[in-house]
Amino acid sequence: MTSLAGIAFLANGNTSSRGPYADQVRKATEYVLSQAQENGLIAAGSENGRPMYGHGFSLLFLSSVFGMETDAKVRARIGKVLKNGIQLTASGQSNLGGWIYTPGGGDEGSVTVTQMQGLRAAHNAGFTVPKGTIENAVRYLELCQTPDGGIRYSYNSGNDTRLPISAAAITCLYSAGEYESPLAEECMEYVYGQFKSRKNGFRSGHYFYLNLYASQAFYQAGDEYWNAYFLGQRDSLIKTQSKKDGSWNGDGVGPVFGTSVALIVMQLPYKYLPIYQR
Repeated sequence: MTSLAGIAFLANGNTSSRGPYADQVRKATEYVLSQAQENGLIAAGSENGRPMYGHGFSLLFLSSVFGMETDAKVRARIGKVLKNGIQLTASGQSNLGGWIYTPGGGDEGSVTVTQMQGLRAAHNAGFTVPKGTIENAVRYLELCQTPDGGIRYSYNSGNDTRLPISAAAITCLYSAGEYESPLAEECMEYVYGQFKSRKNGFRSGHYFYLNLYASQAFYQAGDEYWNAYFLGQRDSLIKTQSKKDGSWNGDGVGPVFGTSVALIVMQLPYKYLPIYQR
């Protein structure tokens, strides 16, 4: 949650030394760094038994902060945590190429895409990702494709296509440079088709999670997709914002998650973060 909130501040143009929320960026960075464990895992306590979500979002946040940090000592600390975190992710990849809630415990789609985006952000920041890690992860998504063109929950979960994971897969395939791969094109056809078939936008039990990734996918795919999506989604988010405190209670997870995701979606056009740019 801290990493997602930190990303929302960064997407607004703040850094640890610039902007009205510079203090929040500094505090978020310090907290995430303080949760790095000796084995490379970045997670607060047990993270409800699912630490790889927090680890993946932490890689994404810290990698984004690294390029903006002007303090040499802080950069060195971030760099060390990122290097160890990359190794933890690489060593925790399953034989099929995916990841699950705990390092080395198996594989499923949502954790896999979180690791892929974190690794891509680290690569963008100049860190070396072990050879083959991303390629194997792309292969895992290929193994999980369903006849609908989307992505199932996991390799062994049958052909139950998951719309949120399919949207997340597009984003991560783009991050891996797979812009014109058959998998990316077929996933986009499925996700965009689901969007267009519902006049009032997406409907999903994981609505905020879905839009976190669908927004990135549509934005990176170009104006045709983005223009069809963004204005309606922006207006919908504004209408559902809490008038009491300005939050969104995303997917029942809580207001920090919902508010962070809503802000990330609405601030994509600002183009402040390299990982979200076209």
